[in-house]
Amino acid sequence: MRNVTETVKQLIIVNILFFIGTLAVGDVAYKMLAMYFPENNSFQYWQPISHMFMHGGFMHIFFNMFALYSFGSALEQVWGSKKFLFFYISCGLGAALVHTGINYYSFNEAVNTLMANGFTKAEILQTLNDGKVNTIWETLMPASEYQEFISTFLGTVVGASGAIYGVIVAFAFMFPDAELALMFIPVPIKAKYFVPGLVLVDLYLGISGQSIFGGGGIAHFAHVGGALFGFLIMWYWKKNQFNKNRWD
Repeated sequence: MRNVTETVKQLIIVNILFFIGTLAVGDVAYKMLAMYFPENNSFQYWQPISHMFMHGGFMHIFFNMFALYSFGSALEQVWGSKKFLFFYISCGLGAALVHTGINYYSFNEAVNTLMANGFTKAEILQTLNDGKVNTIWETLMPASEYQEFISTFLGTVVGASGAIYGVIVAFAFMFPDAELALMFIPVPIKAKYFVPGLVLVDLYLGISGQSIFGGGGIAHFAHVGGALFGFLIMWYWKKNQFNKNRWD
């Protein structure tokens, strides 16, 4: 790949290998490497890392790797490989933390509703871990809350998007006046305007539960979490005049 720095290239290769391997192995790979809700028996301690290298389809991995290719190399050229890799992984973990934290809160709100109607938490978790639901639950809460409750527990999280959002935020932080030419926007937009706008759209979609393209399954709060951690790390490094030589 032309003009691609070494760590960015290696990350792209690893993601592609994971994607091809997942296609070959199938559901077994997702069972082991995608990230489950912490109270799901399928959750494993390595999943907050491994889920960053898993993707749900060709377009998912294509857009993530294209963004990593487009923005990551500029950062690695300035920072060096170790600092860039630390930043990338930290944003991915931050995204997982924010996504899981918000899901944990909403899930336990639903559990509290069920407990107020005579169910115990142990009983609820056992039923869900058996891959079942109690049809009475659906009558005790709004339909949207019920669907979120079930999908939070049984669903998985995959993708490098959280880490990528951190990278995009860092790019806007480092190169605020860089003009981004995007295929779905006819005029170039400076990074300092585009990136905050992108994050705000994700925040709105996460809160409202909507999707621009009408589909579901997008972890908007993971995007926001990656962006938030990216911003906090950049702010800390700038405030403390971080010395990049410490990473060489």
